[in-house]
Amino acid sequence: MLKVPDYHMHTPRCNHAKGTIAEYAQAAVDTGLKEIGMSDHSPMPNGFDAAWRMDESELDSFLEELQAAQVKFKGQLVIKAALEVDYYPGAEDYIQFLADYYDWDYLMGSVHFIGDWGFDNPNEVARFETCDIEQAYCDYFKLVELSASCGLFDVIGHPDLIKKFGYRAPAGSSLVFDAENKMLEAVKEADIALEISSAGLRKPVKEMYPHASIVKRAVNLNIPFAYGSDAHSPAEVGHAMDDCLTVLQGFGATQVSQFTKRERMMLDFTA
Repeated sequence: MLKVPDYHMHTPRCNHAKGTIAEYAQAAVDTGLKEIGMSDHSPMPNGFDAAWRMDESELDSFLEELQAAQVKFKGQLVIKAALEVDYYPGAEDYIQFLADYYDWDYLMGSVHFIGDWGFDNPNEVARFETCDIEQAYCDYFKLVELSASCGLFDVIGHPDLIKKFGYRAPAGSSLVFDAENKMLEAVKEADIALEISSAGLRKPVKEMYPHASIVKRAVNLNIPFAYGSDAHSPAEVGHAMDDCLTVLQGFGATQVSQFTKRERMMLDFTA
């Protein structure tokens, strides 16, 4: 497999990652990558999930550090400017503010909350023991569907993050299958990309995002993918890239997305 851009990585501004942008860039060069995207957790309004994301006051320092790395690694590595932005109903105006804040290369939309439940937060995992898991999955995919439909994103991040801790909806659930399909239809209609992420391989679920059955349906719908490691340290840059690309290729995909100033191009990953 050819190396492709790694479009999902973080900085300490999100309060749960380590490493400078230059250190991520050097790790990418050492791994043989030609392009990465820094997509740290964006600020959100009204103190939403403030402990797990940068503050609005840190946007400028994030961009300054990114621009310095772009200069330092010019000719070795392309570093794209991006944000991973939480989606929840009612946040659209603030997301538009973020979109207008800078000339980003792409914005990644992610769902980490169902209502007030931060379902991927280790401190809140116990709620899986008492909730209706089938309904939680349906609620999650509805939110991802809405994130695609809002028209504010270029990539949908880790599209089945709800499985992170290994809690599964009932096997063969038609309700969950339908919710997944509605999400995919919204992604297709919006003409945006899904992330294929290796991060789940490092989590209790031990499975990439999204599940192979979702990848298969997305490829059949000609939905484009973008690869992301969701690196929270330089050592994770490019993690399991070939595994992700092998899954894509197994379902007939031969290209991944590449972004510049929010314009998508397609990049061959097969030799």
